[in-house]
Amino acid sequence: MSSAKKLLVAPLRALLKATAQLQENLRRLYGHAALAAQVHPPLPLTVVVLGKAWVYGTGAIQFGEDTLLYPDLHLETQGDAVITLGDGVVISRGVHLVAMAGITIGKGAMLGEYTSIRDANHRREPGVAIRDAGHTAKPIVIGAEAWIGRGAIVLGGVTIGEGATVGANAVVTRDVPPGSTVAGVPAVALQKRVRSMASL
Repeated sequence: MSSAKKLLVAPLRALLKATAQLQENLRRLYGHAALAAQVHPPLPLTVVVLGKAWVYGTGAIQFGEDTLLYPDLHLETQGDAVITLGDGVVISRGVHLVAMAGITIGKGAMLGEYTSIRDANHRREPGVAIRDAGHTAKPIVIGAEAWIGRGAIVLGGVTIGEGATVGANAVVTRDVPPGSTVAGVPAVALQKRVRSMASL
C-alpha cells in the first residue's frame, strides 16, 4: 500500500467506526421511543431496545430498569391483563408474550430466542367456531434469575421458580420448582442445581 493510501485509510476507518456507532445509537433511540409510545406505564430510560417490538392490545406492559430487549418481539395484553418485567430481564429475539390473565417475569430472568409464553388457550364449544369460542386464561409467573431456553413454550397457570432452568424447545405444562432444571415435551425434571458454596 502506498504511503498516500496509508494516510487516507486510518482517518477513513475512524470515520466509518464513528458513523457505525452513531447509527447504532440512533437505532436504539428510535426503538426506545417507538416502544414508549405504545406502552404504559412509562418506559424507563434504562431499557435497551435493540430492534422492533410489536405491541398489540392494551399496551399494559410494565418494564423494570435495565431490561434488554432484542428485535422482533410480540408483546400482547388483552382485557385487564398486565405483563410485568422485573429489573435486568433479558428478552431475546422473536419472543412472544401474550397475556389475557397476566404474566410476571422476575428480576434477572432470561428468555431465549423464540420462546412463547402465553397464559390463555382457546376453548371448544359445540357448534361454535374455535375462533369465536373465547379463551381460558390463567396467570404465569417466572421467578427471578430463571433461564428459559430457546424455543421453549410456557402455558397458562404455570409458575417457574426462582433460579430454575427450562431446556430449549421444552413445553412447560406444570410448575417448575426453584433451582430445578426441566426439559422435554412435556417438560420433566432433570436435576436440581446444587447451591453454590458462596450462598451458604
